[in-house]
Amino acid sequence: MKLTVLIDNNTYIDKYYFGEPALSFYIEDDESKILFDTGYSGMFIKNAHDLNIDLDSVTAIAISHGHNDHTGGLFYLAAENKIAGKNIIAHPNAFDRKYCDGEEIGSILSLEELKKLCKVTLTKEPVRISPNITFLGEIPPYNDFETRKAIGTVSAEDKEQPDYIIEDTALVYNSGGGLFIITGCSHNGICSIIEHAKKICSEERVIGVIGGFHLFDVSDQLKKTIEYFLRNKISRLYPCHCVSFAAKAEIHKFIPVEEVGVGLTIEI
Repeated sequence: MKLTVLIDNNTYIDKYYFGEPALSFYIEDDESKILFDTGYSGMFIKNAHDLNIDLDSVTAIAISHGHNDHTGGLFYLAAENKIAGKNIIAHPNAFDRKYCDGEEIGSILSLEELKKLCKVTLTKEPVRISPNITFLGEIPPYNDFETRKAIGTVSAEDKEQPDYIIEDTALVYNSGGGLFIITGCSHNGICSIIEHAKKICSEERVIGVIGGFHLFDVSDQLKKTIEYFLRNKISRLYPCHCVSFAAKAEIHKFIPVEEVGVGLTIEI
């Protein structure tokens, strides 16, 4: 597997790509080409061009959850006619209308609009999307220290209610020698995501994790998350997007944290 960061909050010094507070990865697994999330704008498309990545070759688009910093780029992908014939894989709630502080924070394109443009696969169940990569589907809770927190509201079935981002999910690459977890924001808890991946793949070994962990404060949750990483002997950590400097620094005291930025390439 080869993963390239197309969009992240961070850009490297003297690497002239564009960043934004969002996330998008391009993943190659044998002949499969997967776009995992699409950032906030069309900037990931420009970065892909500058990185000599042909988005026309994408065979599947996996969406971690419905917030616009992960789905916004679908609008720009469609505008450049790069979405026709693609298969979007997401949780059934990923394209519900989402609001926060009076603003809409969900996908620009509605589910109905997307279905007119491409194939859309909605699933709560795990789905194999390449020879070695699985879309994890809905993540159940596996511990008592990762509590779901509502962000704004969601409008579903003509009702508006607190949005616990139940659709939040991730990908897992099974190398045969261990798992590599690829997350968007981990609203459902990074440890629960890893536990679910282990269960789905019947594999206890975890090589590493890249993505947002949704950790900001040096808190009891962060302490227990670090204990979980250590207990599972996870040695390759690439926290990005929605992980604060304080949280990264605390993790780094126990496990070396890798710097992530647009253009980073990881090969497993």
